[in-house]
Amino acid sequence: MKLLEQRILKDGQYIGNGILKVDGFVNHQVDPYLMNEAGKEFAKLFMNFSASKILTAEISGIAPAVSAGLHLGIPVVFARKHKPITMPDQVLLTLSPSHTKGRTVELIVSPEYLGPGERVLIIDDFLATGKTIEGLIKLAQIAGAEIVGVGALIEKTFEEGRERLEGMGIHVESLARIESMSEEEIIFHRP
Repeated sequence: MKLLEQRILKDGQYIGNGILKVDGFVNHQVDPYLMNEAGKEFAKLFMNFSASKILTAEISGIAPAVSAGLHLGIPVVFARKHKPITMPDQVLLTLSPSHTKGRTVELIVSPEYLGPGERVLIIDDFLATGKTIEGLIKLAQIAGAEIVGVGALIEKTFEEGRERLEGMGIHVESLARIESMSEEEIIFHRP
């Protein structure tokens, strides 16, 4: 998606250790126009997959997931990292390593909102190693749901998450695929 690539080049910042800072338009301050356009693109890419729900991780995946849900006309469920008191005692829970947090985080979903027979599309902000998305896949599988695809705003192809997910038989789409990053430049993958 050209608009997203242009924004990454303009406002993204490589801060070392394989981390791309996109806080000014995705992760902290959200650009609603950009997210709307991303949601439209996800809807085009996944319109024939018959998804019944979108699943994402708290917090950075929520904006692109909600936009995709709006354009696909389906609800969005986000996996929480802390269990609120409003959630039932019995929950769906898995652990996932977080590259940006530098530790393992919990991913928690209430079984009220994710269950057997659901056709789940996972949308997240980044696809890197694929481990967070793998955690979301485990949650959906525990719930008895079927994964129909994975969409990422930004993919870091050099971290091989796509290969991990496609090896599990999962269809993957990314709106911007980064082949390499340095302080001097960001190079996008061109198939």
